Amino acid sequence: MDPIRSVEISLCRVPLNRAVSDAKVLTGRQKALSHVDLLTAEVETAHGQTGFGFSYSLRAGGSALLAHARDIAGELIGEDPDDIGRLWEKMAWLGSSVSRTGVTVQTIAAFDVALWDLKARRAGKSIGKLLGAFREEVPCYNTSGGYLSSTLDEVLASVDASLARGLGGIKLKVGQPDLAQDLQRVRAVRQHVGPGVPLMVDANQQWDFATALRAGRHLDALDLVWLEEPLGAYDYEGHARLSERLDTPIATGEMLSSVAECAELVRRRSVTFMQADAPRVGGITPFLKIAALSDLAGLKLAPHFVMEIHIHLASAYPHEAWVEHIEWLEPAFSQRLEIRNGRMLLPDRPGLGFTLSEQAQRWRQGIQRIA
Repeated sequence: MDPIRSVEISLCRVPLNRAVSDAKVLTGRQKALSHVDLLTAEVETAHGQTGFGFSYSLRAGGSALLAHARDIAGELIGEDPDDIGRLWEKMAWLGSSVSRTGVTVQTIAAFDVALWDLKARRAGKSIGKLLGAFREEVPCYNTSGGYLSSTLDEVLASVDASLARGLGGIKLKVGQPDLAQDLQRVRAVRQHVGPGVPLMVDANQQWDFATALRAGRHLDALDLVWLEEPLGAYDYEGHARLSERLDTPIATGEMLSSVAECAELVRRRSVTFMQADAPRVGGITPFLKIAALSDLAGLKLAPHFVMEIHIHLASAYPHEAWVEHIEWLEPAFSQRLEIRNGRMLLPDRPGLGFTLSEQAQRWRQGIQRIA
């Protein structure tokens, strides 16, 4: 055995070039997003092998992730890093008196990804290949250019830039107080790109059922790939009713933070596209359970955000899955994902395939090494 000798954690605040707003900001529930907090974790073994992982929070919660990481990191010392499933449970039980969802599992995610990264590096394979990749490239779509803080002209310019870069689809934010403005915006983009470009819309949980049904019936005519988060994240029944009544597929799941919560979407037949987020559910280990449940139910997969992790998991899903392209974290890493002909390529670098950039090293705070 080559046991874990040390663990290093930190919080890395990655600024956005421009603050963005979705419907949650327009309805007064949140403030504009100006940065992403990354909880980073590096595990090192007695033989000097290392694994890197990260989790994240938006707007608030980064300091909570770091605090919990300090509480549990020492429990990995001396452990066999190959025992990833057992170590996930050990870390989860450590924080179970607080919760087995939310901050506790989102903290575990950074360690879990680091352990998978280490395992794949030892094998000389990418995580996707280690998991048994079904394909080496997956369709991808851009989200960052479709926020409501951008004017329609800015959105159209971003659409053109995304398609010119080789991205395969475009997602637009909706959910404004005036539904007519949403519909006008989506129709304008559909007319601009034509019928052949995959188009998605995301209401960020801001509609009630009646509004979502009315909006969905208008949107059905625009040949969308999916309608995302039309209702509250935990409204399993409401999403199921929409799925039955609309032609446009329903996508949701990004806000859920456990296998059990995502399993409810599967059990209720609430979605066509499962949008589980690996860091939010606790890392790769629980995500694989959600993927297995989704596969058995015949669902499609479209993981939320962090394309640097999800490219690996999407490549290992039995059915073709979408990966969300958001470039916000690119300044934090020394490597880039390759995009070609509407598809994102699985990196051939060992492990996760990403290391922190020099700039990210300067952004790090709260660095602590536990040995």
